[in-house]
Amino acid sequence: MARVFNFAAGPSALPESVLAECAAEMLDYHGCGMSVLEMSHRSSSYQQIFDDAEATLRRIANIPSNYRVLFLQGGATLQFAGIPMNLMVSGRAGYLVTGNFAAKAEREARKYGEVDVLATSEYTGFDRIPEVAGVGELAEATGYDYVYICQNNTIFGTQYHELPQTGEVPLVSDVSSCFLAEPIDVTRYGLVYAGAQKNAGCAGVTVVIVRDDLIENGPALPCCPTYLDYREQAEKGSMLNTPNTFGIYLCGKVYHWIEAAGGLAAMERMNREKSGLIYDYLDQSHLFHGHAQPASRSIANVTFRTGDERLDAAFVDGATQRGLVGVKGHRLVGGMRASVYNAVPIEGVRALVDYMAEFEDEHTK
Repeated sequence: MARVFNFAAGPSALPESVLAECAAEMLDYHGCGMSVLEMSHRSSSYQQIFDDAEATLRRIANIPSNYRVLFLQGGATLQFAGIPMNLMVSGRAGYLVTGNFAAKAEREARKYGEVDVLATSEYTGFDRIPEVAGVGELAEATGYDYVYICQNNTIFGTQYHELPQTGEVPLVSDVSSCFLAEPIDVTRYGLVYAGAQKNAGCAGVTVVIVRDDLIENGPALPCCPTYLDYREQAEKGSMLNTPNTFGIYLCGKVYHWIEAAGGLAAMERMNREKSGLIYDYLDQSHLFHGHAQPASRSIANVTFRTGDERLDAAFVDGATQRGLVGVKGHRLVGGMRASVYNAVPIEGVRALVDYMAEFEDEHTK
């Protein structure tokens, strides 16, 4: 069977060349006589894999030496608790709520301290990034330990194109669905983290990038589990316990693929071209319309619908029959969603747009 074009929001498409490399090394990794799946995480062979993955990520994302890179488990969801437990020193933080995952993070943080919602787009169906002017002054005056955002909202198809200015207050960002999709200035953040299963690898690995000074004194809260203690994890080189060995190995291969393709600048060009093809069609369509307001549109997740649930279902079924899979929208939004992550080829996006035009022609006669 031919490979499909995978527009799923995550786990999502992986580069075919990476999959082929993993397949070729599955039974014997570089003469070790075993698979990486069988390899001890304490072995020198695996330490080389791990060190190479981190070094490559540091190169492509230009991560400064005063930031620690942690490869953890538990998904981005576990970090909803890990962040306040580690960073809520004075017991207060500000959250900007722009979607489902930001709302979940905000609710989780309330278990560990006082949380203020600084802005939200809930009242317009999370169709935009709200105005964030003045957040820095408020954050400093209030004495927040950090300000939190979800930078790209996978479900709703919105994205921050300008980060909020938070002054001396650390900015914390969940970048799961836009990580490595475009250049990132790590110095703008105190902590930035991502589930790997969008652009950065496979499900089961969470990358946490945190500034040294924020973790040098250990967790803010004594109740913080040892696994979520960022300082402890940094001191143990992300090997406090057995890490997701194969997942980190695969992440390293994805990082090399990105580097060989021209780095994050090249990823951004491709992703803007891919998402732009769909947005251009939506802007002239009489049948389909997008969920996100134009100024807040994501370059990773394009959400759209017809306005008729039966037509939406028919579109999804027809797409699947054509090998365009994963386009059903999330239940909170409905309609359709095309996630055009790094490994989704532009040929797939063109095929999707061609099908949209065919479907519209058939249903607007």
